[in-house]
Amino acid sequence: MKLYLQGHDYKYAVEQMLLTLFPDQRPVYPDAPPEEGEDFARLSLSAGPCWATAAAQLRYGGAERRAVRRAPVSALTDERTRGRVLQRIVKRAFYDAGTALLGHEPPWGAMTGVRPVKIPAKAMGNGATAAQAERLLRDVYRVSPGRRALAMDCARASLAARESLNDGEVSLYVGIPFCPTRCAYCSFVSADVGRTLKLLPEFVSALEREIAALGRALDRAGVKVRTVYFGGGTPTTLSAGQLDAVMGALGDQIDLSRCTEYTVEAGRPDTITREKLEVLARRGCGRVSVNPQTMSDQVLAAMGRAHRAEDIRRAYALVRESGLPCVNMDLIAGLPKDSADGFRRSLDQVLELGPENVTVHTLTLKKGSRLMTEGSALPSGTEVAAMLDYAWAALRAAGQVPYYLYRQKYMSGSFENVGWCRPGTESLYNICMMEELHTIVSLGGGGMTKLIDPPSGRIIRQANPKYPQDYLRNIDSIVEEKQRVADFFAAQM
Repeated sequence: MKLYLQGHDYKYAVEQMLLTLFPDQRPVYPDAPPEEGEDFARLSLSAGPCWATAAAQLRYGGAERRAVRRAPVSALTDERTRGRVLQRIVKRAFYDAGTALLGHEPPWGAMTGVRPVKIPAKAMGNGATAAQAERLLRDVYRVSPGRRALAMDCARASLAARESLNDGEVSLYVGIPFCPTRCAYCSFVSADVGRTLKLLPEFVSALEREIAALGRALDRAGVKVRTVYFGGGTPTTLSAGQLDAVMGALGDQIDLSRCTEYTVEAGRPDTITREKLEVLARRGCGRVSVNPQTMSDQVLAAMGRAHRAEDIRRAYALVRESGLPCVNMDLIAGLPKDSADGFRRSLDQVLELGPENVTVHTLTLKKGSRLMTEGSALPSGTEVAAMLDYAWAALRAAGQVPYYLYRQKYMSGSFENVGWCRPGTESLYNICMMEELHTIVSLGGGGMTKLIDPPSGRIIRQANPKYPQDYLRNIDSIVEEKQRVADFFAAQM
């Protein structure tokens, strides 16, 4: 859609609202005015002696609507507040015009951020009742009843997780950026082992160096690890011996005496073997992800996965035989060649297996993915809504509760990703990572360290290189940078 900004340059705020209202549209900033009949949005901002005024003019599908939002100039007390207030009225004017034209409101209303749970959790953390926090979602952000219920459940889980944390604790993420093949929807940087198998031994050696450096930094800072999470890629792309080496290095070099949760994404069933699961169990892993994404062979083939539903069942059985106590299984609503009925069948089959955790993602069209570059016939937003409606009802009926959620750009139907669990089996790491409750230190390829100071809300980010080749090339500087973790905690004392 053509966008025209007048009197401001709040592109990010405008693009957020564009994706909320029209998920299939992409922003274009033309030099020339729109032609007759073209879709466009004109968002203007002006200020007088008493009021700042945002005006929206929207044309879409042959119809046109206008809307205005104002804020008192007296509220623009400083530069930071000024930017926040002005962006809010620009977005709200766009929202009012868009919903008037469309005739309905999105499931998350005017909320555009990726972490909607932060709003009710912050309100309740500051003394608001649950009813007051929910009214905030309803009246200020126009969130639908179903999404308010999800957000409130997850806010309660977030507050409980925060209460369980102690000072001087961090979570640890280990990124293994390798996969057997690349899925059609995926833009996550991972190396196809078929082409880069020769990198694995060198990668493991480099990772062991980084683990040792972090162990020294955490020891100097007097910080302990509360949770460990292996992600990727697919960590079980590593051989049993390589997994043993990496997990052994963690146990030897880093104090895990206060670690209460240890997760490894086994993910792809074609990478799961009895030998690898024995390593995970012996090295302290207590939570494993076996991620089918779908139980339809037709949809698996369309995704570019080599395995089939029966392989998923086999892998799940192996995990149960290994004695690992907690299993997560992921599904994706909106995959190519899937349907509402097909998704229902997949979820029913997953629930029959009885995992402790089920994560339901909504398909997101990511830049660099095959679906984004090549295109594909996807279920409609209405079909995806039906998939999610069924999921929320079926999961609650199965005794599961939502405990964390997040949203992403280019998400089908402007919905969300939600983690569900049997009460008492919540993943603390997932909550801490999503709600930014404490520091997450990342190792390996593609990891993002977030050094978080909860009292001030200050976050310092350190990104590890995404590609395995770059990680190996820069391992010396990566090792040196781990000392910043110790410096960060020393500065807080």
